[in-house]
Amino acid sequence: EVQLVESGGGSVQAGGSLRLSCSVSVSGNRYSSRTMGWFRQTQGNEREGVAAIYDPIGKTYYADSVKGRFRISQDNAYTLSLQMNSLKPEDTAMYYCAAVSGGDLGSRSLMVDDYDYWGQGTQVTVSS
Repeated sequence: EVQLVESGGGSVQAGGSLRLSCSVSVSGNRYSSRTMGWFRQTQGNEREGVAAIYDPIGKTYYADSVKGRFRISQDNAYTLSLQMNSLKPEDTAMYYCAAVSGGDLGSRSLMVDDYDYWGQGTQVTVSS
């Protein structure tokens, strides 16, 4: 069982930066290779993948809309971060941390349905 808790959301003006964190707890404290991702959702819209990382080799995946502005990192086995720079009003959303155990998802790393564990989300609001 994996539990995820996000933090770091807030309000910022366009062009500003925020850093989201996701704390990972694993039952029995057993670590296994996994893919971790950040997703976001606005009211009335489907959840979309933002960034993902396959932990054992640090391979990263990004949505086109955030490439060059966001950076995902696995700080250690139990902390995932998302550095968000040059924020835009369209980045406003609830951001969720997610995880799935196993091998590299490859091109499916930003697909919602491939993840087993989800946090409760943290709100990011970017004003113009």
